[in-house]
Amino acid sequence: MMRTHRPGELRSGDDGTRVTVCGWVAHRRDHGGVVFLDLRDATGLLQVVVDPGVAGLEDVRRVRSEWVLRVSGVVRPRPAGTVNDSMPTGEIELGADSLEVLSESEPPPFPLDERADIDEVLRLRHRYLDLRREPMQRNLRVRAAVNAAVRAAMDAQGFCEIETPMLIASTPEGARDFVVPSRLHPGSFYALPQSPQLFKQLLMVGGFDRYYQIARCLRDEDLRADRQFEFMQLDLEMSFADQADVLAATSVAVLAAAEAVRPGDAPDAVAQITWREAMDRFGSDKPDLRFGMELIDLGEVFAATEFRAFQGAACVKGLCVSGHGESSRNVVDGLVERAKQLGAAGLVWMRVRDVDGVATLESPVVKFLSEPERLGIIDTLGAKVGDLVLLASGSWATTVSVLGQLRLDLGRPPVSEGGLHFVWVVDFPLFEGLGEGGRPSPAHHPFTMPHPDDFDLLDSDPLAVRSQAYDLVLNGWELGSGSVRIHRREVQQRIFALLGIDEDDQQRKFGFLLDAFRFGPPPHAGFAFGIDRLVAILAGEDNIREVIAFPKTQSGTDPLTNAPTPIDPTQLRELGLAMRATPKS
Repeated sequence: MMRTHRPGELRSGDDGTRVTVCGWVAHRRDHGGVVFLDLRDATGLLQVVVDPGVAGLEDVRRVRSEWVLRVSGVVRPRPAGTVNDSMPTGEIELGADSLEVLSESEPPPFPLDERADIDEVLRLRHRYLDLRREPMQRNLRVRAAVNAAVRAAMDAQGFCEIETPMLIASTPEGARDFVVPSRLHPGSFYALPQSPQLFKQLLMVGGFDRYYQIARCLRDEDLRADRQFEFMQLDLEMSFADQADVLAATSVAVLAAAEAVRPGDAPDAVAQITWREAMDRFGSDKPDLRFGMELIDLGEVFAATEFRAFQGAACVKGLCVSGHGESSRNVVDGLVERAKQLGAAGLVWMRVRDVDGVATLESPVVKFLSEPERLGIIDTLGAKVGDLVLLASGSWATTVSVLGQLRLDLGRPPVSEGGLHFVWVVDFPLFEGLGEGGRPSPAHHPFTMPHPDDFDLLDSDPLAVRSQAYDLVLNGWELGSGSVRIHRREVQQRIFALLGIDEDDQQRKFGFLLDAFRFGPPPHAGFAFGIDRLVAILAGEDNIREVIAFPKTQSGTDPLTNAPTPIDPTQLRELGLAMRATPKS
């Protein structure tokens, strides 16, 4: 064998063992004739010592960083005073008596033993080098552990792993499709799947009962820290199941994944909150539960107010920012401007000061408030001396969303801190607003089952109808969403009619699914969550590019392969395509 052991796996118990190891030179140090090499492979670092006078090893002084070596020798304890407690192999070293250069390396374009201040484009251009670095090695092994734990959890619950196609017909799913021209059918195109949504429902019609897949999905949308063109998701569907069944099965998988890579950090169960409560308390449908600063309703405090900014307001809410009472005027003015940018008419701020031993509000608007209103603000918000109080009013939707964003701006901890706080958000609205012709728009997708208690509102008040849709949130990141599907023809026709989708459009957009639904579809429900996002949080990263082996930049390019690139004219002709000059703007 080329090696008998791996460098990072050797320990003090291997003292006296003759070994052969292979790896890259992470560091080289020459101490007066004794040469020290830190040899690195996927398991970690091992200190190799080449003592002076060892026959055949004089050439070691030629060795440089990132050269690939094969080294043989005897494992021995490090001398007293040289033990490195920060390394798993820090108690031992390898006394080399044979060294073979397997491959030489040019000086790398950036240091591989540190992470800070390395240009991301440079890292991605040389991703094969970036992957040698400890953070990337760790992150991708976290990802592998998550995938293994998810698969084990799904298999244990009786789910069947089934792959769905990558070349499909284009169907509306909320984002632009990536399309693939067909050589055999000129002028026609495949689409790459935004998700396996329709196929997994067809698998339920096909009687597979419990399906899952770690699926690759593709969406042509603007990129950001938590979004890539290509992403991986755990996709699942269950027959003869309701919302509670899906939430339970998914919770088992996601908690198993968390426990696999962060033992002891995963909760015993996933909390649950309604969409309305999430918005009311946290101003977000993906609430970050790692910290408090909840939004508090002040409607009763200002029910009879003479303060004109709050008179007749549909909603008045407050936020207490602990310890920020001494923020400068520039800071609080910046918060007011931020609130206006988010859609608020304004923002009222107040400092809580100690006046003769009594917590007292200080603000330019305090003179317009009655004494009961001042006391009500302090008591209702639980404000203490040294705190900053922020108040907003207006429509309920605008007020909660503005204060919710300010809450995150002021209190959200780094992604690597605060533990793991999973939460299911349920009872989303079925529709999210009125579009053309006063028709509602689906908040999830048009196959989402309405809440059974709200069927009577479909015609009279559709925007008040709740859906059987649900999201899984972790530390303020939306991991994924799902729903109970409509399987009854009369319900589906009613929803299509509300949305203004006529029979021709139904058949054109969803024909193959609707045709399948003519043949005894079972009640079914499903879910999908993003593997990339889950792994990023578990690894303590705030950018999913750090947990993907070969990601794209935020502009959608790949510095490693230079993709996207022009296509050879011959290939275009074979596809029946021609490039048109881009018009000048």
